[in-house]
Order: sequence, then structure tokens, then C-alpha cells
Amino acid sequence: MSITKPSLPKGTRDFSPQEMVKRNYIFDTIKTVFKKYGYAEIQTPSMENLQTLTGKYGDEGDKLIFKILNSGDFLNSLTDFGILFGPQIKNIQDFIKNMPLEPTPIRSIVDYKKLTPKISEKALRYDLTVPFARYVVMHQSEISFPFKRFQVQPVWRADRPQKGRYREFYQCDADVVGSPSLLNEAEFILIYHEALTNLGLKDFNIKINNRKILSGIAEIIGKPELIVDMTVAIDKLDKIGFEGVTKELIERGFTQEDIQKLEPVIMLKGSNVEKLESLKTVLASSATGLKGIAEIERVFDYVAKLTSSISHLTSSIELDITLARGLNYYTGCIFEVKTNEVAMGSIGGGGRYDDLTGMFGLKDLTGVGISFGADRIYDVLEELNLFPASAAQGTKVLISNFDEAAELYALPILQQLRTANISAELYPSSAKLKKQMSYADDKNIPFVILIGGDEIESGLLTLKNMHSGNQQKLDITTIITQLKQA
Repeated sequence: MSITKPSLPKGTRDFSPQEMVKRNYIFDTIKTVFKKYGYAEIQTPSMENLQTLTGKYGDEGDKLIFKILNSGDFLNSLTDFGILFGPQIKNIQDFIKNMPLEPTPIRSIVDYKKLTPKISEKALRYDLTVPFARYVVMHQSEISFPFKRFQVQPVWRADRPQKGRYREFYQCDADVVGSPSLLNEAEFILIYHEALTNLGLKDFNIKINNRKILSGIAEIIGKPELIVDMTVAIDKLDKIGFEGVTKELIERGFTQEDIQKLEPVIMLKGSNVEKLESLKTVLASSATGLKGIAEIERVFDYVAKLTSSISHLTSSIELDITLARGLNYYTGCIFEVKTNEVAMGSIGGGGRYDDLTGMFGLKDLTGVGISFGADRIYDVLEELNLFPASAAQGTKVLISNFDEAAELYALPILQQLRTANISAELYPSSAKLKKQMSYADDKNIPFVILIGGDEIESGLLTLKNMHSGNQQKLDITTIITQLKQA
């Protein structure tokens, strides 16, 4: 049997016990806020039918979907097309170059794509929103509308790995379908603010825009058919600058005259109110654009009434006309959250999608949702040292084990601690004290109970605080009380 060098696919990671405690701290904090606002948890499979996912994220998004090879059917599919190949085939280029000429030659990527449905009918989910829309349609007779759900699960994207960008990562989503009320959008702003504040972040922006405003902008420059091309380009403003956006717009079919009309709009400055007033003038001839402005104003009104006692929240909200989010299914308000404390991409985003379930046969069911980027939030909290000490702690107390007599004496004590909901371990075999203390340090266990002959005889156990080094002789009842207080 050959030895395999252990490795991981690029863009994926293992998580240690210490990391998992911190990750669960993030998940639990966000879940608590979701539940507070009336959202209930569901889960969907890791894979979906390929047709469920394709066509929902735009051309760029579709390229990042991880397709799953049909196991067992692959060779038969190729045989159906008269294709035989040997071990020298390493990739699709070799596949096309080395295939036989008869009986059914495939000499191009176009022909290869015709074969794709037989090669792959499933894919790993790209996000949680499209699978949720599929879930709603399939379970519509079982759920009450409006339906408010949250979901915390991994997603996969065939992206280029880099800092803060992974191929496998978790999303924390909350969506409500069946309600057109803009109160939902306002509450999502509150959810973002409360959850991120609870996680210790102090300086972040909750950016908001409306796809109707973007449609209005495309209308006034006479290019409504290029709305997607325009949004994809201007969404990159903070990455490639206005010159880069200009170049991309020209490549996508816009003229220099179009760009002159666009510049004052996408480069808007001032307060949210000032930006909206400027937009009302610019989009005066676009009914769609004015409707988008009215929706943003309504959301701001809701937020103001809901947070009259939280003065610092409104300063976190920013109307950003360049916020486009290239996903095809957003139709109304769109969100993006960025921290100003660490150089990092967005840590959250979402928006309203009026026709998403219609793609699965359920028409006229509006929805809106947001997502937290848990992996990026983890990196931010780690860099800012914002994880509380409790988030790095698993076991609270270790019982030492010097010999068989101490082990037998410790067993009922161990059960008493666990019955009191105190996480506790008994060192699994007798060992020197130094080794047992090192074990406690390595696992960040804050307390150790020492049991020797004196403790067994007196019934008073030695409780050692691993941080301060202080030791006390106490009975188990008092120890349980102190550990709960600690």
C-alpha cells in the first residue's frame, strides 16, 4: 500500500477544536439575533440539481459553480457518443485532442457542452438563497406565509483562493418570502447592526442601494438593455477605480457620452438625504428610478422610527449608488456590509428578489434576504482580537489522576460536575502532575481539581486557578458554586 502525502484542496481548511469554539461563537451570536426577529432554522442538501442553480447568478456566477461528475454513468455517457480514451487524457484539451475520429468525433468545446448534461447533472450549492427558493416551492403547502427562515451551512465556489476568499465557506442567511413590506428591509439593517455590535465590531458600514435606481440610470442614458453590463462594471468601482470602470463599460457597449452622463451619478457625494435629492433630479424622467428612490426613503423612515433610541445606528447606514451586486435575481433594495477596522471585502450582503421562486413555477411571491460572511467575520475578529476568553474555552475544569484510588474517587465527582452543567474531564490515565498541567494549558482549561491522599481522607478537594495559580481546599458543593460564578 503506497503512502499518500496528506493535503487539502486549495481554498479549503481544517478547523481545530479551538477554532470551532470561536466559529460556533459567531454562529450562535448571529442565530440568537435571527431568532429574536422571528426567523426559524432550516437546512438544505449540499448538492442541488445543476438546472436548479444555473442561470440564477449571471454568467460570471455560473462559471464558479462546482459541477459534480455523474459517478457510474460517466463512462457510459462517453460510450454513447462513441468516445474511447486512455490514461493519457489529463484535461479537456487532451480529451478533445486525443479522441478517436470515429464513430462520433467531438472536436470542439461546443460539442463537449452538448455532452455536459450526461457528464454532470448535479452541483454543489453556490449560495443558500436559490436552494431556499427551491425549498419554498417544493414545501409551499406545508409552510405559512410570510415565511421567515434562517440557514447556517457551507457553500462552494470555484473561485481563486486569496485572503478572505475561500472555495468552501459558510454563509449565515436570513430570508422572508411572501411579504412585500419594506419593514423587512429595515429590520435586516437592525439585524446586521445588532449582530455585528454583539460580536464586538464598532466601525462598519451597512450599504444600501436599489436595483430600480440602477435601472433608472440605465434608462436615462438610453441603454436599458445593458442594465446587467452596467451594474457588473460599476460594482467594481472601489476595486478598479473610475478609469477601470470606464474601460470596462466601453468594452461592454457604452459610449463616451454615456459615461459622461453616468459619472456624476455614480460619483455622488454628501449625506444620504443629499444623495437622494440629487437622484430625484437626475432620474426625474424615469418612473422606475423614482420608485427605487421612494423605496429607499421608506426603509430609512422605518429605521428612524425603530431606532429612535439608537443614535449611532443611522451613522452606519450609507446609500451607495455604486453598490450593484451582479447577481441577476435582485429586483429592489440591495445590501452590503463592510468593516472599516480591517482591510477585508464585504462581510455581508443581500437584497430583494421579486421573481426568484417564479423560476421554479411559483409566481408572484416576493422575497428579501441577507447573508453574513462567517469566514470573513472570523478573520476580522481574529485580527482585532475580539473573541472573548469564553469563546476559546471548551472544558472548564480538569480532574487530575495520579493513581487508581484517585481515579475511582474522582468518578462520582466528575458526574456531579457534569450534572451541574459544568464541562469537565478526568485525565484519562495516571501521569505526572507536570504532564497533566501541560494538558490543561494546551486546552486552555481554566481550573484543575487535584485529588491525592489528603483530599480523599479529608473530603476537601484542591481547586487550582490555572490563570492566577491560586489554590483552595474546598468541598465539591462549594467548587460547583465557584465554577458556575466563574
